[in-house]
Amino acid sequence: MVGYVLSAAALVAASTAGYQSTAPSGQWYGKTFTQLPRGTKKLALTYDDGPNDPHTLRLMEVLHKHDVRATFFCIGRYAQQKPQIVRDLVKAGHVVGNHTYTHPNLALQSQTQVRIQLTTCQNVLSDVIGAAPKLFRPPYGGRRPSVLRIAREMGLEPVMWSITCYDWKATSPERIEKHVKRQLRGGDVILLHDGGHVEMGVNRGHTVAATDRLVAKYKSEGYDFVTIPEMMK
Repeated sequence: MVGYVLSAAALVAASTAGYQSTAPSGQWYGKTFTQLPRGTKKLALTYDDGPNDPHTLRLMEVLHKHDVRATFFCIGRYAQQKPQIVRDLVKAGHVVGNHTYTHPNLALQSQTQVRIQLTTCQNVLSDVIGAAPKLFRPPYGGRRPSVLRIAREMGLEPVMWSITCYDWKATSPERIEKHVKRQLRGGDVILLHDGGHVEMGVNRGHTVAATDRLVAKYKSEGYDFVTIPEMMK
């Protein structure tokens, strides 16, 4: 009986540890920026897995129309393929962050591989935009203490999110909007995707359309859209 109880406790602990390694709000493995206190009238739009031609460009048009700046976590190998899009993001006032070079789950990688992924992406983005990014988002949210330690040693601040839009599988802009409406409490970091980690050119038309609608809706309700550095201040 004692052995059964211990085994059950170990299973619960392992399950919790696994959840904490990817949970956006999990802080077991180290502090990450997730959101401001609830009720704050600020929202941060963040986009992962770009740059992606043409949808990153279309997002830029929508954000420009609403005079909103966002934060884009770029995959290094895509930034090598489409450097001008990354430069255009920065020129338009958006913030670019490190999203690794090839988008692996860092919770499953050795410390050497973690360092290679972050350093290679950091070097690519630094060459493209002329400055080293200050923000880092782990693919899938996957991290361990060593992942966060290595990121901070490189001068990168880990950033998670508080609203998941599931836009990578959304069938319409309306479904993305519903996910936001259900989770929004104010002070939120909203996770969206301008690209896909498997290949360049993935269709993010629903995300572009949803962004247009979300910004219009929540601006009309008094929310202010800011970049992650602005929110962290």
